[in-house]
Amino acid sequence: MPASAHPSSTPQTTPSLTAEGYHRGLGKRQMQMISIGGAIGTGLFLGAGSRLQQVGPSLALVYLVCGIFAFLMLRAMGELVMYRPSSGSFVSYAQEFLGPKASYTVGALAFLNWAMTGIGDITAVALYMQFWGTFAAVPQWVFALMALILITTMNMIGVRWFGEMEFWFALVKVGALVSFLVIGSIVLGLRVPVAGHSTGLHLITDNGGLFPHGLLPALVLVQGVIFAYAGIELVGTAAGECEDVKTILPKAISNVIWRIALFYVGTVTLLVLLLPWNAYHAGTSPFVTFFSSLGVPGMDSIMNIVVLTAALSSLNSGLYSTGRVLRALALDGSAPRYLTHMNSKAIPSAAILTTVAIYMVGVVLNYFLPAQIFEIVLNVAAIGILGTWAFIVLCQIKLRQAIKRGIIPATSFPMPGAPFTSWLTLAFFAGVGVLMAFDYPNGTWSICSIPVITLLLIIGWKTFRHTPDHPAVPVPQTVASIALTEDLIEKIKKK
Repeated sequence: MPASAHPSSTPQTTPSLTAEGYHRGLGKRQMQMISIGGAIGTGLFLGAGSRLQQVGPSLALVYLVCGIFAFLMLRAMGELVMYRPSSGSFVSYAQEFLGPKASYTVGALAFLNWAMTGIGDITAVALYMQFWGTFAAVPQWVFALMALILITTMNMIGVRWFGEMEFWFALVKVGALVSFLVIGSIVLGLRVPVAGHSTGLHLITDNGGLFPHGLLPALVLVQGVIFAYAGIELVGTAAGECEDVKTILPKAISNVIWRIALFYVGTVTLLVLLLPWNAYHAGTSPFVTFFSSLGVPGMDSIMNIVVLTAALSSLNSGLYSTGRVLRALALDGSAPRYLTHMNSKAIPSAAILTTVAIYMVGVVLNYFLPAQIFEIVLNVAAIGILGTWAFIVLCQIKLRQAIKRGIIPATSFPMPGAPFTSWLTLAFFAGVGVLMAFDYPNGTWSICSIPVITLLLIIGWKTFRHTPDHPAVPVPQTVASIALTEDLIEKIKKK
């Protein structure tokens, strides 16, 4: 039986098989698009409508600030991956640098993030389908279920299928945003009226300025905007199944910053120069609103297909990532053993299907809470995102400390400005957590979920902790234990 097919088999690293038993099935073309797709998701295509309604043009500044720190987190991830690529990603790094409890916690938070994000994505798919009057009579939960079945199938039949689907999903998203930027720029440049409004800077100055509701709402919104960037860390997870990670990954990560500037900051700026910011509404993609206002037949439907694709892409990526994270937890002994099972195609089938079971709760919620579910899960997901990103940066700090001590050789892709930028990024994440308390009523869901999440983490640790079948860290000792041993030796020498 191949090593990838059974959890009790010892994984062997081969040119086509990773240490965790996964196939190296993702090439340069797919990795580049996964890195792009991870940075463009439902948070922009759907969430931007409600965000513009809340804070107006200042949303572009919020995207810029959050994007800078999201990129720094990604650079921290890049340094970790260049040290040791792993499909267990931050779970594996936390095990090595911070210990088993940290590994369990970050894995659980990542699972929370993607579980909530997945529910948000299937909800977004259902909302997009309601755009067409033909489907208005179909219950929202039906479309949510159909989306889940499609993405589950694609994730279960092989990593190349996942890679191909994500490549084309990302290509559609990027093509659509580029088309919007080109068409929007032409409309703005030629001063073509949109929905009876002349375009230009006056749409900002005549409608309350940059901060129409004041500075505080813009600050508070930071925790909601963080959700828009959720998924950019996926490139680190996918690196574990990449054919030539040391060549491909640095380029994929380095290109993210200009994508953030163009696709988020540039797009939102253009939106508020084309229509008054209060023309955009929650539950409707601002891109659909713009193209509907142009009056060009069929353009709004085409754009709705694009944003539908974006939601499916996010769901596809989330299911892929969560399956690998859950299996990494199980291999480390921090989750039930059955989650280590892989099918004959080296897919972590047990972990993926467990995630799908959680997503099914989202289908039920789309039946009972069709109007509120998207905002609820978005804000709860923010807890998982912040926790996951903070642990990634902490692992990078520990890695850099080990490099400084000579325990680990320096990597070829260091985080710029570290350790200062590392601690600054952690401080920003902590500040975002504090701002959640001021975001009423949406932030209330985040704050109220913290004690519940903490209790579940404690119960999970005490219930599922077991001796790992084979640790996800393929070294005799973790760096943390090596450093501790060296400290003891130094103290003994001094005595």
